[in-house]
Amino acid sequence: MNSVLAFEDRVLFSPTIPNEVNLLLQVAVASSSHNHSRAETLFLQAYSLDSSCLQTYFALYKFYFFIKRLHDAEKIVVAGLKESARQGGFSADYQQLVKDLLAWNEYPEEQTLFYLYTLKALAFIKLRLGDEQDARSILCHLQQLDPKDLSGASVIIALAEGVIE
Repeated sequence: MNSVLAFEDRVLFSPTIPNEVNLLLQVAVASSSHNHSRAETLFLQAYSLDSSCLQTYFALYKFYFFIKRLHDAEKIVVAGLKESARQGGFSADYQQLVKDLLAWNEYPEEQTLFYLYTLKALAFIKLRLGDEQDARSILCHLQQLDPKDLSGASVIIALAEGVIE
C-alpha cells in the first residue's frame, strides 16, 4: 500500500471507523476509478478486517454501483441492512419496522441513519434493475420510516415517478 492520498482525495467516513479499515478504504476509493480489480480487493479486505464496520458496506456497495455491478451492489446493501439492524437491535425487515413506528424512533441514531440511507440505495438499485414495483414499495415504507427525509429519499422518489411516467 504505497499509495499516498492528497487531503482533497480523502473520503470522510465515520469518525469511529478503525484506522486500518479507513486506510484500506481510502486507498480503495483512490483506486476505484482506474483499477477496479485492485479497488475491489481492497474493499473486500477492509470488509474482511471488520465486517461490523458499516462504512465498509457503504463503500463496497457504492463501488459496485459505480462499476454497474448492480446485483453485487444489491447483495452488499442487503447485508448492510442486516448488520445495521443487528447493531441497532431492530428488525432488518423494513416492512416490520413500519408496523411499530413508535419503537423505530427509539433506536440508536448511527445505525438507523445508516439503515435509512442504505434502504434508499436498495430502492435506487431496484429502480435501475427495472424492478419498479419493489422500488416503489421500498420507497413507500421509507417515507414512513423517514418522514423528515433525513436519507434524501425524496430524490429517488422523484426519479421513480419520472421513470414510471
